[in-house]
Amino acid sequence: MTDETRRVPTSGGMPMAEDLVARLAGEAEAGYDVEVLRRRGGRRPIGSAPGDVVPVRLDPKLRAALASRAAADHTNASEVIRQALRAWLDVA
Repeated sequence: MTDETRRVPTSGGMPMAEDLVARLAGEAEAGYDVEVLRRRGGRRPIGSAPGDVVPVRLDPKLRAALASRAAADHTNASEVIRQALRAWLDVA
């Protein structure tokens, strides 16, 4: 690859200099204290343990009713389904 076609590594659109790359690589190789690392986003827990994904098939009429109810309740389809299951199964 020639200098003209060589890609310059970027972070967030800003070019990364070789000394920055070397410093970051050195930090990574030394390891990080996981207790100090910032927690990133992710899904909120919805119970006492991680939830399972349970795929279901819905006919178009039922799917439309679900979407309509979710919109009316200002929530999403998953929450409507969880609420309905809790009520129907009499579970907290």
